[in-house]
Amino acid sequence: MIDVEDLIALVRLYNPKCNDDLIRRAYAYGLDMHQGQFRHSGEPYFSHPVAVAAILTEQRLDDATIVTALLHDTIEDTRSTYTEVERLFGHDIAELVDGVTKLTNLQLSSNATKQAENFRKLFMAMSKDLRVILVKLADRLHNMRTIRSMRPEKQAQKARETMEIYAPLAGRMGMQWMREELEDLAFKVLNPEARTSIIRRFVSLQKESGDVIPKITADIRHLLEEEGIEADVFGRAKRPYSIWRKMEEKQLTFSRLSDIYGFRVITRSETDCYRVLGLIHRRWRAVPGRFKDYISQPKTNGYRSIHTTVSGRDGKRVEVQIRTRQMHEVAEAGVAAHWSYRDGERASNPFAVDPAQWIATLTERFGEGDHDEFLENVKLEMYSDQVFCFSPKGDVVKLPKGATPIDYAYAIHTRIGNSCVGAKVDGIRVPLWTRLKNGQSVEIITAAGQRPQATWLDIAKTGRARASIRKSLREEDRSRFVKLGAELARVAFEHVGRKVTDKALRTAAKTLGLPDESELLAQLGSAELAASEVLGALYPELAIKGPETVEPTRAVIGLGADQSFRRANCCQPLPGERIVGITYRGQGVVIHAIDCPALEEFEEQPDRWVDLHWSTGQHPAAYSVTLKITIANDAGVLGHICTLIGQQKANISDLHFTDRKPDFYSLVVEVELRDTEHLHMLLTALEAESDVAQVERWREISRKP
Repeated sequence: MIDVEDLIALVRLYNPKCNDDLIRRAYAYGLDMHQGQFRHSGEPYFSHPVAVAAILTEQRLDDATIVTALLHDTIEDTRSTYTEVERLFGHDIAELVDGVTKLTNLQLSSNATKQAENFRKLFMAMSKDLRVILVKLADRLHNMRTIRSMRPEKQAQKARETMEIYAPLAGRMGMQWMREELEDLAFKVLNPEARTSIIRRFVSLQKESGDVIPKITADIRHLLEEEGIEADVFGRAKRPYSIWRKMEEKQLTFSRLSDIYGFRVITRSETDCYRVLGLIHRRWRAVPGRFKDYISQPKTNGYRSIHTTVSGRDGKRVEVQIRTRQMHEVAEAGVAAHWSYRDGERASNPFAVDPAQWIATLTERFGEGDHDEFLENVKLEMYSDQVFCFSPKGDVVKLPKGATPIDYAYAIHTRIGNSCVGAKVDGIRVPLWTRLKNGQSVEIITAAGQRPQATWLDIAKTGRARASIRKSLREEDRSRFVKLGAELARVAFEHVGRKVTDKALRTAAKTLGLPDESELLAQLGSAELAASEVLGALYPELAIKGPETVEPTRAVIGLGADQSFRRANCCQPLPGERIVGITYRGQGVVIHAIDCPALEEFEEQPDRWVDLHWSTGQHPAAYSVTLKITIANDAGVLGHICTLIGQQKANISDLHFTDRKPDFYSLVVEVELRDTEHLHMLLTALEAESDVAQVERWREISRKP
């Protein structure tokens, strides 16, 4: 375990003016609080907070963050309290320690709903002070470095959580070195055989061709010396997980994999970056499509660098990153560069982004929608790379990799996105599902009256676009459902000789526990609420019987005195049809139409068959029948069809859409009828309508009797 003087020495390397006394007091307090506690490995527990603090010194962070690391488990795991930490170390440090404690208690790998809620809490904590997540990431990094002392199932759970949440988050914050190490440590737990295989093949490659890293590094240095450019050159092999991911994504074997080596050139000025780029491209052949200029178009986390891939020595592909010293500091520390110190002063790095601005960009529009939408959106943003497109006026629009013109339109303005009907990329009309590429010029074509389509959700990639599309669809659906609900209510009320009024609807809404009549109509139109329930709330004695209601025994002839019956869901027999009954122990008799295919399974059980027929006379309109209808997608058509059904003295008990196309809707409607003659009259009336393309009685044989 690092002692306090060694830890202070690490801080002094970048901040000679650090508060030695504060760090000593925090070290002594943490050591006392964790006295007698041990890790799974058998080490004193306090060795962990000290190691976390040491990791944060590598990022040259301020005294408050270092002290928070030393105390980050005290409130949760010891007799320490928030009040005591605040009294001893001040309000700011107490808030940071409390924030880390709350993050530790979040179960980010729990079930989807709970995970979504906790993700929102995670980002709320980040928005208050980003240093909280910096401590948490360092905490996770040390735990992953020492994970072998945990139980195997706990190792797997922590590794999955790291791979899915913490590693992408570190990358999104610009701390690429931490992301790579976290991924590789998790990979070592989750797929040790694959990782060992990569390392074994890599060793074999080095034996065959020698260590190419010092050779290529020397080549680049010699090139720069000839041109008189001062720069530092570093080379490294990519981590096993990075190589494995590329093999999986591109479906390549290790022998066919290229650019497994990466090199960095750290220059003295931005001008030198472009001079180095020119030299490298003149010396080696550039690989098409593998050039990115993040200096002229930086990432939102402040990352700036030039990336290029060339065919280097012996034809091996190598990636070269070129940037200045200040850019490199941000590339290593990411958003944490905002708190970095140099020579006792806060480092004034022009490329470090404001954490408040960064978190606002990341969580933009995440407040809308439900927890699941938030989780989906935040994961999209965390995992995304970026492309840069241009507006017709030359403005730059940043989008995630794989974005489409739909995402571009919503990035400009919600109004533009909602009214989008097409797009031009580099002057050529393209489909809305086209994937945009770096440097393309995009023009959005709009039209008055256009509304977002449900299919856009499959096209859009950004959280902002999806949230806006869902919001618009919800508003549009609600408006349509309210209109349909009003028509269904009118028909249902007329069916029982009543007139629907606003007052009646308000009363029914209150009785059913709904906020107002608008919500009642919306639920009625979306089939969340049946018309019979509305009538039952106002006129219990007139409530329409549902499809499962057992009819009086006199409706069917042939039943025993103590036998009840119900109609089979599969064939929904009506009075006027030939029927047969099948007995069920404890459930009475289920009646089927004589031609129902479901009867085949009872052929070997003749003792269960009951000979039945419908009684003569007028039956009430209380027998549910399902119709499948295809209608034109025009204004007012659905309402007209519902009115027509009501005019035939049939009540709609359920309705839902099965398919929606730009020109036609397919829907399933459940109506309550008297008999086969009533069904024939209704089908004839519907078939006569020009807006009805097809109508048929729908019998779902797969449904249970």
